[in-house]
Amino acid sequence: MTDTVTVSTTAADEAPATQPTDATPPIDAAHWERRLAELAARHGVPGAQLGILRLGADGEPDELVTAVHGYLHVPAKIPVSPEAVFQIGSISKVWTATVVMQLVDEGLVTLDTPVIEVLPDFELADMDVARAVTLRHLLAHTSGIDGDVFTDTGRGDDNLEKYVALLKEQTQNHPIGETWSYCNAGFSLAGRVIEVLTGKTWDAAMRERLYTPLGLRATGTLPEEALLHPAAVGHVDGPDGEPQVVPVWSLPRPLGPAGLITCPVSDLLSFARMHLAGGLAADGTRVLSEASVAEMASKQAELPDPYTLGDSWGVGWIRFDWNGHRLLGHDGNTIGQAAFLRVLPEQGFAVALLTNGGHTRDLHMDLYREIFAELAGVEMAAQLEPVEGFEGDIAPHVGVYGRASVRIEVSAGEGDAPPVLRMTPLGLLAELEEDPGTDYPLHPVAENLWVTRAAGTETWMAVTFYELDGGRRYVHLGARATPRLDA
Repeated sequence: MTDTVTVSTTAADEAPATQPTDATPPIDAAHWERRLAELAARHGVPGAQLGILRLGADGEPDELVTAVHGYLHVPAKIPVSPEAVFQIGSISKVWTATVVMQLVDEGLVTLDTPVIEVLPDFELADMDVARAVTLRHLLAHTSGIDGDVFTDTGRGDDNLEKYVALLKEQTQNHPIGETWSYCNAGFSLAGRVIEVLTGKTWDAAMRERLYTPLGLRATGTLPEEALLHPAAVGHVDGPDGEPQVVPVWSLPRPLGPAGLITCPVSDLLSFARMHLAGGLAADGTRVLSEASVAEMASKQAELPDPYTLGDSWGVGWIRFDWNGHRLLGHDGNTIGQAAFLRVLPEQGFAVALLTNGGHTRDLHMDLYREIFAELAGVEMAAQLEPVEGFEGDIAPHVGVYGRASVRIEVSAGEGDAPPVLRMTPLGLLAELEEDPGTDYPLHPVAENLWVTRAAGTETWMAVTFYELDGGRRYVHLGARATPRLDA
C-alpha cells in the first residue's frame, strides 16, 4: 500500500490576513499523513486524499498540504496519488450555486426570480408551486419538491431538458417554504436554468466559468473526462468484509448539477480558496463578486435537525456553528464514494477529504476533530449521543412515513428492545444499492429527538419528529423531511 504526501505553495492575492500564531501552528505534513493512514485503516477506508489549506497573509504564499492513502481500486491495487480524481458528490451543489450567483452578478437573474420565468414550460404536479418556486428556494432546499429523483434521461446534451420535463409528475414533500428538506432535483433544475441563460450545457458552463478561471486541469463532470486521470472507484463491504468494487461507477448524467463533479483534493481546495478570498482566484482573477460570496454564506433556512449536518443553510453552503465559530461546508455521497469540505472563513482555513469506501463519516469526524483543534484552535461541535436514564415515548411517532425514494416504518420495540426505524429505499436507489431495507434501533435523547447509527459505525445520526403548523407530521432523518402517510 502506497502512502505519499505532497506539500505545495501558491501565491495569495488580496487574501484575508491570517498570520500563523501559537494557536495556528505550521502544518506538519508528515504528521497528518500518518494520521490519515492510521484512521483510514481503523475505519476500513480503502483510499483517501486529504487536503489542508491556509491562506497566506501580507503577500506570503498559501500553505497547502495534501496527503494520500491506500488504493483507488482495491482488487487492481492501483495506489491513490495526489493527481487522482474522486467524485465529490453533493459538494458539486456549491459549485452549481456559485455559477448561478455569477449570473446574478451579471444581472441575468436574481435569487428571487421564479424559475418559470426562465423555463416557461416548467411544470410540477402542483402548478401553484411551479409558478412560485424561485432559485432561492432551490439553492436553499426549501422548495418542498420531493427531490430524490434519479431518473436516467440519457447521455445526450439534452439530458437536463428531458429531466426537467419529467418533474411535471413530481409532488410536494412539504409545502413550499414551510420547512427544509434536501432536494437533489432542485439543483438539476438550477442546472437547467444555467443552460438556458448561458446557451451552453451545464458541463460546458462549469468548465468555462469555474474550472478555467480557477486553473483546474483535472476537474470534470463526465466519465470520459475522469478517465484522462487516475480515477477512484467506489467500494462497499463484500460478504467476507473485504472491500469490493461497486457495480455502477456514477449516477446518471442529469444528476450532474447535484453531484457529478470529479477532481483531486487540490482542485477542491482551489475552489474553496476562491470563496475564502472574497471571489478571487489565486492569480487575482475575479470569479465571483464579494457580495455574492457573502450572500452564499448568509443564513437562508434553519434546519429541523441542527445536529447531523449544520444548524442552518446558505445559498448552496451548509452553515456550521462549532462552539461560536462559523464554518461553511458540504458533504458528498455517491455510489461507494464520499467527500467532506469544511471552510473556516475567520482564519482563511479549509480542509477537504475524498474517500472511496468504508466508514467514511467516522473517518471524517475523527480526522477533522484533530485537524481543527490542533491547527485552528477550534473545537468541533459536540455530537449527539443517547441520554442515559431518559426514557422517550415513541408511541406518538409509530407509523409509516414515505417519499418517492424511501419508505420509513417506525415501530415500538418488543419487551426490552428499543424502538426500530426501518428504512427501505425505492426506485433507482434500491436498484443501484441492492438494499432490501435496513433496521435502525432508536435511542432517546429528548422529547421528539432520538439517535441511531448503522451497524459497525461510531457516529450517531439524529432522528427528529416534528409537525408543521397545519398538523402534518414528519420525521427528519438523513437531511430529508419525510411526511407521515398513515396519520
